[in-house]
Amino acid sequence: MTDINHSEGRLVVGVDGSASSNRALAWALAYAEELHLEVTAVHAWQYPYAYGSGATVPAAGDVAAAARRVLDDAVSKAAAEHPSVRVNRHLAEGHPARVLIEQSEDAHMLIVGSRGHGAFVGALIGSVSQYCVSHARCPVLVVREAD
Repeated sequence: MTDINHSEGRLVVGVDGSASSNRALAWALAYAEELHLEVTAVHAWQYPYAYGSGATVPAAGDVAAAARRVLDDAVSKAAAEHPSVRVNRHLAEGHPARVLIEQSEDAHMLIVGSRGHGAFVGALIGSVSQYCVSHARCPVLVVREAD
């Protein structure tokens, strides 16, 4: 059986700009405010692949800058409702699920939306959420879509 790490003080939340991740971030900030915890908002990006003749991809710096804007916009909007909560921002290149697992190693809890911007938008629970539930070493909360 895997030991669960219950380090006090830090929540990790996945942010991808989707409505689901925005709800997860809002939930994390409200919970952090009640328990006097800090939040680490995490956004992972991957360099896009292009196939076929004439296919182009943006420069890595452009992709990273766009990812930074997604993270900054989401945090700025949500944090305005909870000014007493300290929010750290973490931007990383890599697969979102793996980055979230790494970042939540010493977290009190990992919070993710139920569906993000993945290929299977109609899925009940997204692949990143599912991976996190199966592999995290801390409790994971999946914030569902509104009914």
